[in-house]
This record gives sequence, C-alpha cells and structure tokens, in this order.
Amino acid sequence: MPVLDSVTLRARDAIKGIWREAAKFGVVGALAFVVDNGGYNLLVFGLPGGAEGGAMRTAPVQASVIATTAAAFFSWVGNRYWTYRGRHRDKVTHELVLFLVANGVGLAITAGTVFASRHLLGLDTPLSDNTARILGWILATLFRFYAYRRYVFVAS
Repeated sequence: MPVLDSVTLRARDAIKGIWREAAKFGVVGALAFVVDNGGYNLLVFGLPGGAEGGAMRTAPVQASVIATTAAAFFSWVGNRYWTYRGRHRDKVTHELVLFLVANGVGLAITAGTVFASRHLLGLDTPLSDNTARILGWILATLFRFYAYRRYVFVAS
C-alpha cells in the first residue's frame, strides 16, 4: 500500500499545482479579456451613449486585431512575472517570440470568429460581435493555455 499512497500523493500534488497555475492564468486572462473587449468596444462602438460609434466602426476586424494585441502584451507581462515566474526562459527574446507566435494563432482565432460573424453570417450588432469574440476567446484561451505550458514558459 505504500506505493499506492505515494502515487496518490504525487497525483494530488500535480493536480493541485495545475489548478493553481490555471487559476493564475485565469486571473491574467480575465484582466486581458477586459483590456481586449473593452478596447474593441471602444474602438468600434465608442463610449456608451455615443451615437456616432467608435473611431474604427467601419473596420471591426482591424479593431479586433489592435485590441487583442494590446491584451496579448498585458498577458505576457502577467504570465511571465506572476503565473509562470518560476518557469520562464533565461532568454527573454526567445520566450517573447514564442509567446507572440502562440498569441498570433490566438489572435487569428478571435479575429476569425468576428470575420465569420460579420462576413459569412452577415451579423453586425454589438451582441453578435461580442458573442463571436467570446467564442473566439474561449477557443483561443484553450489553445494559449496548452501552448504556454508546452512551448512558451518552459525553464531553459
């Protein structure tokens, strides 16, 4: 039974570690979500109550790219210095390049859902845009969590 107890303890500790990591990743992601969606809505729809819309009201896909890029840089700082502070690489440039590649894929996923909603389905309301972006964020977040753990924040 000591072997079974040892395996059980190791499994419990591994699960606890992953949950702690996922929780930190989630906090950083939630804040990045606010940066991304808040920025997108300001760029496309403007301030609440504004009749004219935002500065990029005619360019929602480009606005999505800008907002997601700002959120990605926020996320890199939060994840590097908090979530994965004990696992980051010695070469910051290499890590940042891998991070940007992973986030480029995430950006394409998020912008792709807006593109599909706007251009393939013909939807252009704040509700449809935000629904498409939330779906994109969910898919991109799953991809990013995997990529960060597997490729980006790996101690060198």
